[in-house]
Amino acid sequence: MGHPVFGASWEGFCLEQIAGYLRDWKASYYRTSSGEELDLVMERGNNRWVFEFKASMSPRVSKGFSRTLDLLKPDKAWVVAPVLESYKIPSGALVSNLRGVLEELEVLS
Repeated sequence: MGHPVFGASWEGFCLEQIAGYLRDWKASYYRTSSGEELDLVMERGNNRWVFEFKASMSPRVSKGFSRTLDLLKPDKAWVVAPVLESYKIPSGALVSNLRGVLEELEVLS
């Protein structure tokens, strides 16, 4: 986890797994001119699910993360990180490991 490219590798791997699982969904990236971003936005019909990827066992999201969720109003929001247990954060997003997210997607989709 201490390798300099681990974060980018983690993000790419998670993105690929989720986008591959939700093949019939539209995948996009969201970034504002002020730099607020979401790593992956998945949309199908009226459903919008968003994902932020953090390569930390104690992930932290920016203040802009909550503002972005307020603006986009996703149906579901996840922070995908190599954590042992899932938990909710004040923004309403669920912090979960990749396996937990994929298991939830199987139930939801």
